[in-house]
Amino acid sequence: MHDAIVIALGTPVCVGVYNEQGELVEEIVSDGVGSDVLPLIFEGLLKKYTFRRFVYANGPGSFMGIKVTYLFLKTLGIVKNIPLFAIDGFFFNNNSPIKAVGKLYFVKNSEVISLLPLEAPSVNGFILPKTIDAKNFQCDNAPHYGIDAV
Repeated sequence: MHDAIVIALGTPVCVGVYNEQGELVEEIVSDGVGSDVLPLIFEGLLKKYTFRRFVYANGPGSFMGIKVTYLFLKTLGIVKNIPLFAIDGFFFNNNSPIKAVGKLYFVKNSEVISLLPLEAPSVNGFILPKTIDAKNFQCDNAPHYGIDAV
């Protein structure tokens, strides 16, 4: 049994497959749009692995990326009877600011996520960790958009 972790808060879309010990066994990175690449990626993964859970970065970040990822994994989870968990995007970028809109960025201090204007912030890309600990995943898997749709 494996875990699938999906980061689609922007480009690229990252999908990681983790074994029962929490070790990354396969990583797929695509510059495509989540709605186009997720079905193709999972078509192949579902032929190779049996999943015990799906986990996704539930925000903040790309409104459309979060929404598409949530709907895709939630639907697939219902069809395959696989639970969906979430974790915020800061877990995957070493807690650096995440682009919102214009000069606004999401920033996380302690457990509070704020939207702040920043001039030339140091922004890290999203990466899949080599190991994971399931205790970091949240059962509350609702998307966290951070701002209203524009």
